[in-house]
Parts: sequence; C-alpha cells; structure tokens
Amino acid sequence: MAGNTFGTLFKLTTFGESHGPAIGGIIDGCPSGVTIDMEFVQAELDRRKPGQSAIVTQRKEPDTVEFYSGIFEGVTTGTPIGFVIKNANQKSKDYAHIKDSYRPSHADYTYDQKYGVRDYRGGGRSSARETASRVVAGAIAKQVLQEVNINAYVSAVGPLKLHKPYSELDLAQTEKNIVRCPDPEVAEQMERYIKEIRKQGDTVGGIVSCVIQGAPVGLGEPVFDKLHAELGKAMLSINAVKGFEYGSGFEGASLKGSQHNDLFNTDGSTQTNLSGGIQGGISNGMDIYFNVAFKPVATIMQDQETIDNKCEKVVMQGKGRHDPCVVPRAVPIVEAMAALVLLDFYLLNKTIKS
Repeated sequence: MAGNTFGTLFKLTTFGESHGPAIGGIIDGCPSGVTIDMEFVQAELDRRKPGQSAIVTQRKEPDTVEFYSGIFEGVTTGTPIGFVIKNANQKSKDYAHIKDSYRPSHADYTYDQKYGVRDYRGGGRSSARETASRVVAGAIAKQVLQEVNINAYVSAVGPLKLHKPYSELDLAQTEKNIVRCPDPEVAEQMERYIKEIRKQGDTVGGIVSCVIQGAPVGLGEPVFDKLHAELGKAMLSINAVKGFEYGSGFEGASLKGSQHNDLFNTDGSTQTNLSGGIQGGISNGMDIYFNVAFKPVATIMQDQETIDNKCEKVVMQGKGRHDPCVVPRAVPIVEAMAALVLLDFYLLNKTIKS
C-alpha cells in the first residue's frame, strides 16, 4: 500500500489499523532544538479521542502517546520522531457480521477489489482512527510555528448553520461545549439535533471552518504546489471529507470582479479578504480561512440492503460504536493537517532563503 506519507520536508508517515495492537507514526524533518510540551500533545489527542461526550462514539480509548525517538530531555534532536498510540478497547466481534459483506459508502468494497484482502474489523487501515497519528504530528508542528494561530470550529451540523463570520465570533468559546461551535446558542441547537439523529439510528454531516492567523507572507509555490492546493489535499485526505473551499469559495463565483477584488492598503494588507489570505497560490499575510465539508458517517444503526463478496444482495444490520456526527471530533484533525502544510512550506521557504 502506497500513499502513507504526507509532506515534503516535514514528513509524517503513519501506520496501524483500527483493531490492531497500535497505531503510530514517524515524523521526519522536524528541526532540532524545539522544546516539546508533552502535555499539549496529549491535550490535542484528548480533543480527538473517542468517548469524550454523549454525542460521539462510546469506544473508550485513552489515546496515550508514547515517544520512542527524536526527542531527548523534552527537546527535538533533528532525528526521526517515532511514536505509538496503543489500541485498548477494540471489540472486533462487533464486525463479524460484515466479514463477507460490504458496508454501503465505506471502503470495504474498494479495498477488497484493490488489494484482494481486507481487514473488516472497524475498517482496518481505512478507519478514521488513523487520524490520531496526524494529531500528534500536528501538535509538534504547532509548537514549531509558535507565532501562527490555527483555530478550527464547527460551523454547521446538518441544516443548522452558523451564519456569523469568524471575525464576529469569540473563538475562545469553541472548546467550552461538546459540539465545538463558538456560538453557545447555536451549539445547544446542534447538540440537541445530533442527539435526536442518534435516537433515530441515523447520522448527520457538517462543516468545520478554520482560520489561520499570523502566517507570514510567501508560503506556497505558484504553480502546482499552491498553498490552497496543498491545504485542499490535506483536508480531502481526512476520512469522510467531501468538500473544501477557501476565501470566498463557491459564493465568489456569483460576484463581479469589481466586487471581488481585494484592494490594497499602503502597508500591503488588503481592505477586504475575499482571497482568503492566499493570492497566486502564495500567502499574503492576511488571515487564511477555509471550510471543510464532512459527509454523514456511513455506518447507521438501521438495516440496509448491500452485497456480499459474491455480489449477492444481502441485508446488513448496523452494529458497533460509531459517531452520529463526526465534526466535533474532526476539529483538531483539521487544525493538525493545516499545521503540517504550513510548517512544510515554512521550512521550504527557509531552505530557499538560506
């Protein structure tokens, strides 16, 4: 299986399956001499871990990260950083009923067709459990990029949307409710809605928005490796993501150039920021902001018609422990992937200038 490494200079390679002994990763290219706050790394993992509230999967995993290399006395050495997160609460028997069948909208069929073998226990390598390793790497990257602030939050759950722009929100409120929506009133509505969806044995999707403040001018390459293209790739690599837009996004397509152009101030900043902090594929020093759309979780607690590995129709029962809505737990994953992209470009810029 190819495609398990992300990044050019700051690289993350992940390994492991949902119901294997452990998941983990190797970070290559991290600068030496960076003091690592281990409590911060663990706190980031705790934001993503299962079982943290009544509106997420009730799989109980401590998600304690163990570092094996690359950090000595709390400081990075410049050598590969190896880490492991042990799996502690697998219930593989919950998946015995799908051993020979394919769950609708999952990777079961495509994995079986591509590799000729599949780990049906929780989806194996295709499980979103793999993203815990990304959060570890993102927590390291954030500590290198200390002057950059990356804040993601839930802006939509199903039909419920947060209509205020991020500039009118107090993003410090994001972690003060289990939905991770910075508007307390909308968060309460979203929580009630998710709980009702769960009672129905169904799931619902949503949108995670992210704003990056303090990114320097000049990140990104202007042709194939545009900053927004790499951010899009990073976000679309996250499980269940179906869409990515930055700046004015799709709404910008309905505007005229005279309405959409960001006019300059004398200091190089712009009067508006419909460009989303990126022009010509390169950061311009303004806030970078984007939206990431997540589909409803594919496993629902209802009977569904599907096919087995003989391509015969069967009825499948929904079982196991699954999120009724994935977006609250996706917030730290979006932040982590954004941090990986920014640090990679930051190191590339530093290499070019040196």
